[in-house]
Amino acid sequence: MELREYRPEDCPAQLDAWADGRVDLAAWDRSFRAHLTLVAAEGETPVGFGDMDGTGYLDRLYVHRDWQGRGVAAALCDALEGRVAAERFVTHASLTARPFFARRGYRVVREQQVERHGVLLTNFVMEKRRQRW
Repeated sequence: MELREYRPEDCPAQLDAWADGRVDLAAWDRSFRAHLTLVAAEGETPVGFGDMDGTGYLDRLYVHRDWQGRGVAAALCDALEGRVAAERFVTHASLTARPFFARRGYRVVREQQVERHGVLLTNFVMEKRRQRW
């Protein structure tokens, strides 16, 4: 597996992971390009991706189900956190992602409810301060 920067031709694969079928491909591509977006690939096949803006906000993190538990998410987070010059990192973690981020040193700032397609979902605003050595 290698990590590389996002390319516009990656956008359809990213949308397969995140979108609900009614998407604006150009808007998603702009969003990915506006952030530092990294793709984990096995050969030419994307197996995961993550993106972070310049403030340290980790917007999206996804690993294909066949690649979960193999260190892909950790490698993406390590690379994003290492390349973005922010004092702190913030994400909105799902119930299932919360333990992953807690192991990485993120702490829960608050629990919140977000609505997606008429369904209320619980997620957690989590934050991690940059380690200084």
